[in-house]
Amino acid sequence: MKEITNDREKETDANESVNRRLTFWQVSTSILAAAFGVQSKKNRERDFSYGNPLIFILAGLAFTALFILAIVSIVYLVL
Repeated sequence: MKEITNDREKETDANESVNRRLTFWQVSTSILAAAFGVQSKKNRERDFSYGNPLIFILAGLAFTALFILAIVSIVYLVL
């Protein structure tokens, strides 16, 4: 009987991991935390468990491009 319960728990865990995706705000906060070099262990584990690496790569590249554009714009405004 205990084996049946364990099988059901494993099946439920597997279904949750397939169905669970990170939201836009979760990805955004992870990218910002990575940019500043701070990230909680809980969020890092969540990102690696449920996140799609391609999404993080694209979001990181977009953030980097926007950051550089903002810095260049500020320099042009000051000079």
